[in-house]
Amino acid sequence: MAIPLSKTRRSGKTLYLSGELGFAADGTMPEGIAAQTRQCIENITATLAKEGLDLSNVLSCTCYLTDPADFADFNAVYSEMFPEPFPVRTTIGCALMIDAKVEITVIAEG
Repeated sequence: MAIPLSKTRRSGKTLYLSGELGFAADGTMPEGIAAQTRQCIENITATLAKEGLDLSNVLSCTCYLTDPADFADFNAVYSEMFPEPFPVRTTIGCALMIDAKVEITVIAEG
């Protein structure tokens, strides 16, 4: 099913990324919050690279977790992968539209 959205949009030096999930290149979803978070951030890294940016350019993240009990494991991977100073961030517990544990949207500049 085609979803009516853009993966990225740029306005001046600001890059907006749609919500990214933890799908691997082969279309599979890794098991567990840590693996999904890692893959999700790797996917974000790849999208940023296509625009000549990296994780240090990320200003803001909105993170969606399906289970608040996953917060500590999510944070462990997030803090390992994002460089300091960390982006501003909001984390929300909610249901997602597909069988995923995490979704992250980012705003980057550069």
